Amino acid sequence: MALGERNISVDLLNSPFIEDQPIELVERKGLGHPDSLCDGISEAVSRALSRMYLDSFGRILHHNTDETHIVGGQAVPSFGGGKVTQPAYVVLVGRATTEVDGEKLPYRQVAMDAARDYLKSVCSHLDIAKHIELDCRIGQGSVDLRGVFEGEGFLANDTSFGCGYAPLSEVETLVLETERFLTLKLKKKLPALGEDVKVMGCRQKDAVTLTVAAAMVGREIADKKAYGETLEKLREEVVRHAADLTHRELSVAVNTGDNPAKDVYYLTVTGLSMENGDDGSTGRGNRVNGLITPYRPMSMEATSGKNPITHVGKIYNLLSNEIARDVVKEAGGDVREVNVRILSQIGKPVDRPLVAALNVLPAEGIPLSKVEPLARDVADRWLSRTDTVPQKLLTGKLTTF
Repeated sequence: MALGERNISVDLLNSPFIEDQPIELVERKGLGHPDSLCDGISEAVSRALSRMYLDSFGRILHHNTDETHIVGGQAVPSFGGGKVTQPAYVVLVGRATTEVDGEKLPYRQVAMDAARDYLKSVCSHLDIAKHIELDCRIGQGSVDLRGVFEGEGFLANDTSFGCGYAPLSEVETLVLETERFLTLKLKKKLPALGEDVKVMGCRQKDAVTLTVAAAMVGREIADKKAYGETLEKLREEVVRHAADLTHRELSVAVNTGDNPAKDVYYLTVTGLSMENGDDGSTGRGNRVNGLITPYRPMSMEATSGKNPITHVGKIYNLLSNEIARDVVKEAGGDVREVNVRILSQIGKPVDRPLVAALNVLPAEGIPLSKVEPLARDVADRWLSRTDTVPQKLLTGKLTTF
């Protein structure tokens, strides 16, 4: 296939480089945030259904499980203990292939098991049996969408766009790695730290402020004094970790909503805010690259849980970021920044979008003409490999939040 047949456009990026802008805001919702839990559950259910279909029929059948919702429960946290008085309600919503040639599939049990296993893998202080009420309302997919899905080749089942960019700025990397450090590493040394963490980064010229919201586990903290000491330890660890990621002036604030004079602390029973009225929904949190970035191109598409074969809302968001990263990497310093936007039309081949638009900011002194052929080649290469996306997702080589 000739390069021009995939409607790839490469143009000059006229907006200023992200790190040359005076203000930059970056957010990441941690793994235990209700929205992230919904993303993780949706994607885990999709992966489990995909494996069931592959094992039984040798192909991934139609499904979309991108509508998980959490209705927060009720809890009474306290230092040294606390209790959950009403479980959080988790409902799995979406569509799936539930029957093939008269054979009914155990889709509901597969979905429920996947949701429970995911929650167990992320939430160390959560008692699934006592703290969660899990419901599955996944139903049969519509005939029209299944018809598109089961046609010849991989045809887009929606008219939608995806977008991505590269490289991550210093602040974006700082926010992403700070949450990962807290949730995946520091928690092992600091058991009072829950999984519900949010990190907000704000850069004003060369000064960076990180605001961290971290749910603390009451049973691991004896009293107010121990709470304060734990938060200070957490803040010191974040500053120490950040020293390897930025040399800018850095300020770190933790749990700024606390008010000790009124006995207000971010204290929980399970380390999760969903225990006490905090709701969540798939698609309301991090984008495919793990961040929420109002100064960058973003799609509002809920990516987690969508089928990885024909749903362009998932595939194009993933591919946009991969294309941008590879253009920057392969340009070897000739490119400062790349923004990618890809648009489909329903019923048309996934690998031949209506347009794949790349905006490239070359390095100083480098003309666009020097890097344009490389950018076109990278985009064409990834679009020609859309059939590799499902396996990359199933093996964890691509992630959605």
